[in-house]
Amino acid sequence: MGEPLRGMAELTDRAGKWLGTASGTGGSGAMTAVAADRFDTMAWRDAYAATAGLRQLAYDLNQRHDHTEDLLTDVFLAAYKVGPHVRDRAGMDPSRLVNHQVVTALTDSPEFTGLHRETSGDPYAAAMAVLAQADALRAMLERAEDAAERIRQAEAAREEAERTAADVGGALQQAAGEADEDGTVPEGPADALAQAIERAEAADAAARQAAREAGQALAAAAPGIRAAARSGSARAAEQSREEAELMRAWGLGPGELERMPFGRRAQLAERLRSGRLGRFADLIGRFRQMAAGESARRIEHARGELVGITLGDDLSRVIPSELANLGVPAMRSVFAARYAEARLMLYDSRGEQSTGKGAVIACVDCSNSMSRPGPGGITGEAWSKACALALLDQARREKRDFVGILFSSAESLKVCRFPASEPAGIEDVIDFAEHFFGGGTDYRAPLSAAVGLLEKEYNADGRRRGDIVMITDGECEVTEGWMRGWNEAKHTLGFRSFGLAVGVPRATGPGTVLDALCDNLRGIEDLTDVHAAGDLFRII
Repeated sequence: MGEPLRGMAELTDRAGKWLGTASGTGGSGAMTAVAADRFDTMAWRDAYAATAGLRQLAYDLNQRHDHTEDLLTDVFLAAYKVGPHVRDRAGMDPSRLVNHQVVTALTDSPEFTGLHRETSGDPYAAAMAVLAQADALRAMLERAEDAAERIRQAEAAREEAERTAADVGGALQQAAGEADEDGTVPEGPADALAQAIERAEAADAAARQAAREAGQALAAAAPGIRAAARSGSARAAEQSREEAELMRAWGLGPGELERMPFGRRAQLAERLRSGRLGRFADLIGRFRQMAAGESARRIEHARGELVGITLGDDLSRVIPSELANLGVPAMRSVFAARYAEARLMLYDSRGEQSTGKGAVIACVDCSNSMSRPGPGGITGEAWSKACALALLDQARREKRDFVGILFSSAESLKVCRFPASEPAGIEDVIDFAEHFFGGGTDYRAPLSAAVGLLEKEYNADGRRRGDIVMITDGECEVTEGWMRGWNEAKHTLGFRSFGLAVGVPRATGPGTVLDALCDNLRGIEDLTDVHAAGDLFRII
């Protein structure tokens, strides 16, 4: 064994590695894996404050795992940011390496791409995506428990290495204070400094070994974390799509939803999922989409397919060569004479009647039989109310009032009004769609109420030509006097009546009360076919 170092220069040279350094094993870094600006951070804080489920999830996870609120922040930001950027692992604080591994697995999974399409830029959707991945996050953290423990050990070893490095600095100062003029250090301080250096070297080696073992444990956990991440992203994407489709089916667009407070939006989603028609969202959406397409096929003033030329005085269908006469002063009198005699050449067409101008009134049967499932598990109630909601859309496109009348027995009647001059609140629409009576079937109460509404409209505004749509699966008797009053009201008010016999073959018709009540009656036998009543939306 050589002579111990006693010179100040030699001691300083050996201790220099530990002066002003931690231990070379790493130090503090970023606490979150996803880079974010203050606006992103504000979005997370607002979402966290507004969503009790997020706070509860953070509390639950924190009972067994470390830094879970930072993890939830990362998962939210990854879903919310339009272009999420995950930091390099080298830039992370060692204590957050498990979080980094989890977020990397999530964002690298193919399923995350589908999820991100639904949540990007929408803080509510991003928050719900975090909650939807709760089980997957638990599974990933459990798979990383050994790695997390190794990381904690590595952190403790690093802190010990930093402490021993600091001890080297203190021992060096002590040795310098006791050195002779020629730089010779007494044996006691020199030995103390040498021992401090040895302890620092041993602590540094232990810290490096602990860091390697932590890295190995994290690598071993990676496959399980990736599998759970894929499962969690897929589940969250499915739930996000289902909720988005549910909202679209009920006429709620992304812009309206993003302006809606978190609490109200969550309550609304839960109400729509758990309500009577929750499982029929696809039917409602397809019905409304079909109705919009059929309505768009109408051509105002030139109805249906052009089939030739005819004579008349309808200026909306005058052919161009006739209109050209108006540009020649000498021919204007000829044009006027032909117009007076109804001998102008017009495009001839065949198609649907022009739309009504009064209210659209949907009378929906809510008797017991309407709740029985038919083909595809679809009930008469679901088909009828999907049709009624599409009629509500139709009325609003035409700037006409809409009235939904729910009925069953004579004493069971609910009238829901949606004036064209006011927005149709989603809660009011749901109240209309979700209400159900049960009981028997009576036509007179709803139809009398519908006539009364059209009569008030006529007396107040002079509007005629409303449309009444009767949707039912049953039959009932009416008196001769009541039928006479119905026909008189139809003549006076000029309304049209349509009948949809739900779950009944087209044979239902001549000789039935419903046929006598309606100008146009059709049977809807296949409740899975939303196009069965498609032409109704080209007529109304």
